[in-house]
Amino acid sequence: MRPRVVVAMSGGVDSSVAALLMKEEGYDVVGVSLKLWEAPEECQIKSKTCCSLTDVNDARSVCDSLGIPFYVFDYTDHFRKAVIDPFVKEYHWGRTPNPCIQCNHDIKFDLLLKETEKLGAKYLATGHHAQIICDAQGKYHLKKGHDSEKDQSYFLFGLLKKNLNQILFPVGTYTKPELRKKAKQVGLTVHDKSESMEICFIPSGDHAKFIAEEYPDLKRPVGNFVDQQGQVLGEHQGIDKYTIGQRKQLGVSTGRRMYVTQIRPDTNEVVLGDPKDLLSTSLKAKDFIFTHPNEKTTFTAKVRYRFKEVEASIRSYNPKTGDVEITFAEPVSAITPGQAIVLYKGDIVVGGGWIESSISKI
Repeated sequence: MRPRVVVAMSGGVDSSVAALLMKEEGYDVVGVSLKLWEAPEECQIKSKTCCSLTDVNDARSVCDSLGIPFYVFDYTDHFRKAVIDPFVKEYHWGRTPNPCIQCNHDIKFDLLLKETEKLGAKYLATGHHAQIICDAQGKYHLKKGHDSEKDQSYFLFGLLKKNLNQILFPVGTYTKPELRKKAKQVGLTVHDKSESMEICFIPSGDHAKFIAEEYPDLKRPVGNFVDQQGQVLGEHQGIDKYTIGQRKQLGVSTGRRMYVTQIRPDTNEVVLGDPKDLLSTSLKAKDFIFTHPNEKTTFTAKVRYRFKEVEASIRSYNPKTGDVEITFAEPVSAITPGQAIVLYKGDIVVGGGWIESSISKI
């Protein structure tokens, strides 16, 4: 028997096959699901998110079929403090947060990693589409998943501060169709289960409604849409409803297609402009983790999960404060405060942090 491994089970096909693969490789496998929030009644049975009662039952069923123990840990209080509260505050101040990255950093690869040690396990495995490799010098690296369409390395840059030799990504070398096929071959009932697409604590996808209902004191009031010169174009419904690059559901008519180019929390204004007004050639970020601080080279960068990578270089970096300025080889559209910027060297993640602002507008 190989060492014990705790597998984080979401009830989906990826984490289910992760547990299957660990068992096939001879590990002593323990399945764990996390209760992260108090789901509304309508989401307890079925939802497009993970963390519903159905998902927990699916994870339990998979563990039963694999003959491995299963536990549920209640992290609802910590999840609200570490993920939901910051998420709402970011929108309140005109930023666009990424709660999945925060959850990975503070919950899955912090609290759950500590729980793994308490359970006497050597490793924590998840169903993320990413890879961890070890080079000839014995140094571990975070690498993109084999399935480029499902790669989740962007969400995992916080692992650059962790001991990567404690973490396993069993499905990282598989494509999604291959995982479904394998799950079906062994009779896992989740083999054709649809993927969770929404933020787990906002199954409706309407974050502004969630803020208004759960945090009424932080709901932003109506204000003005303005153009690049400050001329009032109409009335917005609160800056927490908008994000940089948005053009739909603005509720204002100007005779041409307009985009959100800036959000000004101090004056409660949302600035609208043309696509060219969204272009920048550099940005500032904070809390930046960088594994190659002395290397003068170019990398590729991703400024949102679904955005294409562009060539980038470090203009300045302060390892003590984590402040960084990054320059792009070509203009990048819709750089958004609150989102993450992640740097790659080939397929290897070499840095990541939180975008503060765009600079060098076109």
